[in-house]
Parts: sequence; C-alpha cells; structure tokens
Amino acid sequence: MKIGCPTEIKPQEFRVGLTPDAAREAVAHGHQVMIQSGAGLGAGFTDEDYIAAGAAVHETAAEVFAGADMIVKVKEPQAVEREMLREGQLLFTYLHLAPDPRQTQDLLASGATCIAYETVTDDRGGLPLLAPMSEVAGRLAPQVGAWTLQKANGGLGVLMGGVPGVAPARVVVLGGGVVGTHAARIAAGMGADVTVLDRSLPRLRYLDDVFGKTFKNRYSTAGATSELIRQADMVIGAVLIPGAAAPKLVSRADLAEMKPGAALVDVAIDQGGCFETSRATTHADPIYEVDGILHYCVANMPGAVARTSTQALGNATLPFMLALADKGWKQACAEDAHLLNGLNIHAGKLTYAAVGAALGIDVTAPRSLLS
Repeated sequence: MKIGCPTEIKPQEFRVGLTPDAAREAVAHGHQVMIQSGAGLGAGFTDEDYIAAGAAVHETAAEVFAGADMIVKVKEPQAVEREMLREGQLLFTYLHLAPDPRQTQDLLASGATCIAYETVTDDRGGLPLLAPMSEVAGRLAPQVGAWTLQKANGGLGVLMGGVPGVAPARVVVLGGGVVGTHAARIAAGMGADVTVLDRSLPRLRYLDDVFGKTFKNRYSTAGATSELIRQADMVIGAVLIPGAAAPKLVSRADLAEMKPGAALVDVAIDQGGCFETSRATTHADPIYEVDGILHYCVANMPGAVARTSTQALGNATLPFMLALADKGWKQACAEDAHLLNGLNIHAGKLTYAAVGAALGIDVTAPRSLLS
C-alpha cells in the first residue's frame, strides 16, 4: 500500500501524522511511504530523517493525495484537502464530525473511507487513539489557564499556588476522565485548590482511592456545578461523549454569577465545546472575553507541544495504521471490532450513530459494509 502523509495546514498545527520511526516500520512491512516536504519540521523531524527511514519526499500535498492509497494525518482535513480526496481512498486521522456538518458532507461526497482516531475503542472501554492527546491537553489546560489568569491578559491576576498568607486559585474541572484527571493532577501540583466534578460514582471512587487528598471530587449536578463555578478562578471543561457533540454544562447566564476575569478553558472544543459561549480559537489568538469571563478555546491544544504530541500519538496509531495497510480496511476492521468502531464514513455513507444523531443524517451499520 502507498501511505501518504501531508503537511498539516490547520493554523498553528505543528504535529505530523507519521514519525520517521512509523515510516520505517511501514517500509519494513513492504509499504511505500510518501511524505510532503517539511511535514515533520514543526515536530523536529527533517526530510532527511524520513529519507533515512525509507520514505519518498514529495514537494506538494497534491502529489501525496494523488499517489497515496491511505492518507494519515493528525487534524481533520481542511476544505482544500477534502477536495483532493477520492473514491476508494482511505483517510486515517482525527475527524470530530459531530459539530462539523460541512466537513461531514464533503467527506460523504468524496467517496473516501474515513476512520476517525477519536472513535477507535479498546477492550477496557477506552479510546486508545484519543487518550494520548487527552493526556497532553489535560496537562496543558492548567498551564494555559494560569497564563490566561494573568492580569496582562485580562484575567483576575491570581497565582495558581498563591503564596504564604494568600489563598491559591480555585480550579473546577468538569469531567473526571483522562483529560480531567491529568488537568486536576497538574493544577494541584501547581498548588491550586482543585475540585473535580463527574457523574460516575465508580470514577469518583477511583479518583479518591488513587489521589486521596491531592484534589477534591464531587458528584456532578446542576446545583453543584453552579455553586462551584461561582467560587472558581478557573473552570476546565473536560467532558466527552465519544464521537458526539459535547454537552453544554455552563450557560451564558451562568457567566454573570462568576468572578469577572475568571478563566474558562474548554478542552472539549473539538467536539463543539462544553460552555455555551465557546468558539474555537487558535494559538495565534487564543483568548476572548464574554461578559467579563475569559475563554481559552484552542481547538488543537496539543499542537503547542508538537514533538511530545507527535511521538505520543504515533506510538498509539502505529499498530492500527499497519493493520490497515497490511490487510486493507475491510479485513482489518472485520478482525478488530475496536478498529471498526473508528469507521465514520464509507463510500458516501455515514456509519457512526452519534454523528448521525447530532447532524440528522441516516446511518448505515458499519458491519454491513464488510461483506
């Protein structure tokens, strides 16, 4: 199979879909790897690194899209990239279709087969290709939130850990999953007073057993959320419904009850965001203000630490990419129900129920497409 990896073109996206190590593995399996010149530079990988791994370097994305059987990326294909996809081609990347009807329609029209990292599952009920970026984004969230809180950025001017005689920042984390756990750990490590809200009692017990008094946790109700965000200096949105639009847990009306200059960090923005007032921003212009509350809603947060993120993502995606290349998508998905869960679109048909529900599109059962 010819595996193609273009340069990411989403603003301030420095990650790359294939590391040189992944390219070397693919070549060792008998596949051809096509990499766009400069694709790895943002993550610290040169064209020479890919050539040494056995890949062929091409000048333009058009060459890569035209020649490859499978396209491997990081972020969802932008409009100009979607125009280059063709019938029968395989796309393997993050998609986040539920809040993005235009992308969904373009991918359906392309005739391509699209497997989304964020809906591939594992035996433990987890999302193995989303988890590494959730870990990165979770650990980044308190860091960028602390920066947002600085007075020069319009924030409250509160230091996360306080100082002797001065209270630390109060941080509320909505969601106790992978993102929320990592966010709470880092925020607590910075000295903040942290509370995690979640609706899963087993998860709350797990957090209590593992982290003890490192941070607090509470069962998530509308009343508890309202109470805590009124007291918060920072609220980190870390909720996830796999493949579906994120629930809106903080309304615009709620902002009036918060401290002016408080910070909202929406890690769920890829899935539409969990604050009613969220809209996607970029690393170039990450913060905006609504009703006195600062919003940090960068849609590709892990891109800020591109080398770490690329290596972590590459470790997770490599086995699945090789299975798709070695066996073809039908056999690979027939043999691995977890990979089949990643199938979102095939030949003009939508195959992921949560996306269909969010966008009002009929869904075809993915297993019916394997025969």
